[in-house]
Amino acid sequence: MRRFAMKALFTALAFRRSERERIDWDRNALIFSTMVTLGLIALYIYGKATSRW
Repeated sequence: MRRFAMKALFTALAFRRSERERIDWDRNALIFSTMVTLGLIALYIYGKATSRW
């Protein structure tokens, strides 16, 4: 059980270190596109609420 816990800990630390060194473009694109989509939905709701459209 201890060996498994140590392996899991070292694996998690290794993943964190490798993520800092390179940029995860897929994650950045997903976050950006989600923010744009939510912004457009908010603008649509605002426009409908104020009877601008």
